[in-house]
Parts: sequence; C-alpha cells; structure tokens
Amino acid sequence: MRFRFIEDRRADYPVMIMCDVLGVSPAGYYAWRSRPESQRSAANRELIDDIRRVHRDTNGRYGSPRVHAELRAHGRGASRGRIERLMRRHGIRAIMAKPRRVRTTDSRHDLPIAPDLLERNFIATAPNQIWLADITYVETEQGWLYLATLMDLYSRKIVGWAMADHLRAELPMAALAMAIATQRPGAGLIHHSDRGVQYASTDYRKMMQSAGFRASMSRKADRYDNAPMESFFHTLKTELVHQQHYETREEARRDIFAYIEGFYNRKRRHSAIGYISPIEMELKAA
Repeated sequence: MRFRFIEDRRADYPVMIMCDVLGVSPAGYYAWRSRPESQRSAANRELIDDIRRVHRDTNGRYGSPRVHAELRAHGRGASRGRIERLMRRHGIRAIMAKPRRVRTTDSRHDLPIAPDLLERNFIATAPNQIWLADITYVETEQGWLYLATLMDLYSRKIVGWAMADHLRAELPMAALAMAIATQRPGAGLIHHSDRGVQYASTDYRKMMQSAGFRASMSRKADRYDNAPMESFFHTLKTELVHQQHYETREEARRDIFAYIEGFYNRKRRHSAIGYISPIEMELKAA
C-alpha cells in the first residue's frame, strides 16, 4: 500500500522524499513498480478512473453511496464497499457542509395555525399528494437572497421555487404559483409548512384555498417536522452555496436556478427514493 501511495503521487512529490517519509527503500519501490500488474490492481486502477470521472462530473458532490449508484446505472459492476475503500485510499470525498443558520420565518403572530396533518409521516404514494414548503437564505455581498421552495414528497422534486431580496408573503406565493402552473395538482393536496407569518398570511391561505389544498403546519420551532425540506436546504448549501462567494444576488440566482433545474431535479441521485433522480421517480408514476 505504501508503494501504491508513492505511485499515485509521484507526479506531485519526489520519489526519494516519499520513500524516506514512509520508511521504504527506493530500490524496493522500483522493484515493485517493475513487476507485472496484477489483474486486481489493473481492475482497481480502471475503477478509480471511473470514480474520479463521476466525482469530477458532479463537482465533488457525491460520496461513495451515490458514486456506487451512478456507476451501477452505467453498467459498472463494483460493490459499494470496494468503491468506499478506493475513495478513502485515494482521498476522494464529498464536499463538506459549513453550518450556519439564520431565521427566515417568524411564528410570533396571531394569524390562524393549521394542524400538523403529517406528524413526521413523510410518505406519499404518488406525485402531488403532499408538498412541503419552506424558505432559506443565501449570503451575497449585496445582502441576503431568500429562496422559497416547494418539494413534492413522493419524488423529492422541487416543483416550485422563487427568489427575492425580501421575506414578504409574495415570495412563497410566487413559488406556489409556479408549482401549481407546472404540476396542475388536484384538490385535496396537503401543503405542509412551518408556522411562519408568510404561510399563515391571508393572501397565502386564500391561494391555497383556491387550489383546494389542505393546510398543514409543523409544531412551533421544530425543524424535524419538515425534515425532507431541511435535508434539501442542507444539500443545496453543502453542494453549492458554501462552495461559492457571491458578489451579487443575480450571481447567486443564476447558480441556484442551474442547480435546482439542471442538477438536483434531473440528475442528483436521492437516497430516499432508491438513488434515482426526482425526475426519474416522477416518471415511474406516470
């Protein structure tokens, strides 16, 4: 393994120095290097090339479970454990989160509160049965950019989204209008959100009532009551937002649009739906 480490990094560091640090002789390394490559070693070399390609094509967003799913989808037979070991050996890992939290909704109001119809039972058997709604934020040099989204619980697809420099009710209403126009859901859909003033506002409630939706709200200040949406925001921040520095809101807006519509909905493999993309999950129900 030490010789393999040296071989993998010989373009970056002098062989003599690596041999000295790892406590092996240069002669031993060159003797190992001159031996015929074993079948297993050759297979691992080809596999790590495929792993690096997937990792590169997803901008470092995939860890071993999703790399395994992506390779399997393209007919590449290798166990998840083997892929995990090779990724660890070669220092290939998914990009990491940078925790930070800003409050985007305010539940301190006297507006009507809907009951919690889900009670953390995050299961839907078809599209457009349950939508989850929430708002998050993105930091730019111009100030906060706020993002309102709606997720279809069945497919985990982001069916509606809107961005603005304010937190007024018009923001989530624009996301809701987009979701209704693109998905055309029937009456009886459960719309689940937190207790924020935006979702409890008269205008937002009227919009839901016009569509025949049933309102549902989380318990006060309980993130786990809307866990799938929290998971999406965590993914968005980890895989995109925290890897960038935005000078303007427009830069952030373009990036987020490309991430949601170009990657997350169409390509990203989601663990909750069997490591397929939201679009694939939606098509399965068609």
